[in-house]
Amino acid sequence: MSKAGEYAAKFNRVFDYIDQNLHGDLSLDSLSQVAHFSKFHFSRQFSGYTGVSVFGYVQLMRLKRASYRLAFNQADKIIDIALDAGFENPESFSRAFKNTFGQTPTEFRLQPAWQPWNEQYQFPKRERNTSMDVRIIQFEETKIASFQHRGAPDLVNDSVAQFIAWRKQSGLSPIKQSSTFGIVHDNPDTTEPDKFRFDICGSVHEPIPDNVHGVINGTIPAGRCAVVRHKGSHDRIGESIYPMYRDWLPSSGESLRDFPLFFHYLNLLPETPELELETDIYLPLR
Repeated sequence: MSKAGEYAAKFNRVFDYIDQNLHGDLSLDSLSQVAHFSKFHFSRQFSGYTGVSVFGYVQLMRLKRASYRLAFNQADKIIDIALDAGFENPESFSRAFKNTFGQTPTEFRLQPAWQPWNEQYQFPKRERNTSMDVRIIQFEETKIASFQHRGAPDLVNDSVAQFIAWRKQSGLSPIKQSSTFGIVHDNPDTTEPDKFRFDICGSVHEPIPDNVHGVINGTIPAGRCAVVRHKGSHDRIGESIYPMYRDWLPSSGESLRDFPLFFHYLNLLPETPELELETDIYLPLR
């Protein structure tokens, strides 16, 4: 590994440690030990690498988890979310949230402004792990209920909320008994934001009726697929996708089928911490 790679790997350990210990000791001393950096220089090294201070980064990660609970777990009380995020009281939580995202927790819960929220999480891309355990499987035809997101990737969570609302209201694709999928029509890195297409889907056993949420019937067809499991944040899923196209596909002798890449979410936020998320990525093959 290059010197730059070794340096990035040390920070990856720190990021993972922070994700795993958001309720624990995240002091400069403890984090510098994780990175094997001198505590006298770690603060400057961290801010130079990420563009934000250690304290600022930790708070952003705590606020990120709190944001998902505010948006998608309406039954959770704000005071409980504040305390779980490491704040002494709802007032200090509200001030930090408003200063960071421009909305109070209550305003965010009612109508999340996801675009400015996403701007706070633009950090350097982590070094990609190119080792892949690719399986080839026969995917069975699956009937789905689908909400078609059209527009900026930063606003996908608004569409997720619409689909969740339909799921809860209809009871036709219960989250605990059904599979959850995402169908990726376009590459968000190369597609103009207003032309990006992504479908949020849940498996169903029967056709769904017309509804005010705009959820429609669809099908993921049967066929051969290459599958790789991505572990960790959905924000970093490209780190598992690109090696499939760049490294695995050219050497495999396989060719692609005329159906988009799709995801099977094995667990979901906010019930699952980001570091423990698991997502199967399906590349349809001829």
